[in-house]
Amino acid sequence: MQIGEVSERTGLSLRTIRHYENVGVVTPSERSEGGFRLYTEAEVRRLALARRMRPLGLCLEDVRSVLDLLEQLPADGSPLPESDSEAYEKLVTQLRKYWVEADARCEDLRRELGQAEGFARSLHDHLARVMDAAAADGRMGAVR
Repeated sequence: MQIGEVSERTGLSLRTIRHYENVGVVTPSERSEGGFRLYTEAEVRRLALARRMRPLGLCLEDVRSVLDLLEQLPADGSPLPESDSEAYEKLVTQLRKYWVEADARCEDLRRELGQAEGFARSLHDHLARVMDAAAADGRMGAVR
């Protein structure tokens, strides 16, 4: 599919998709005769995962590394073969590292969201008091 459809499906801008190509996060599998980038379903999934990682604040090198790690996992969800125990241990160690970082960042985001929701509630409370006071004074028409 062409980049416009990929943009619609992933929610990423054309500029971001092109940037991800330039930094090696994703590479379109081919180009059309007219030179348009063409993406496969696998590349679209890779871009969608990259988009899901954005809130974690990972640098693009880490995004690329996580995506590369995930591509090494069996597609059918079966366990990793342990035939090459060194490679297996490295993969598990790297996945665990990114999982711990992602989990910690999610906890930070939950705290930040709690603060933002608390502030939004305080604005609601202030507005309710102002409107209650205006209604009590008969000035309700002035406050809208």
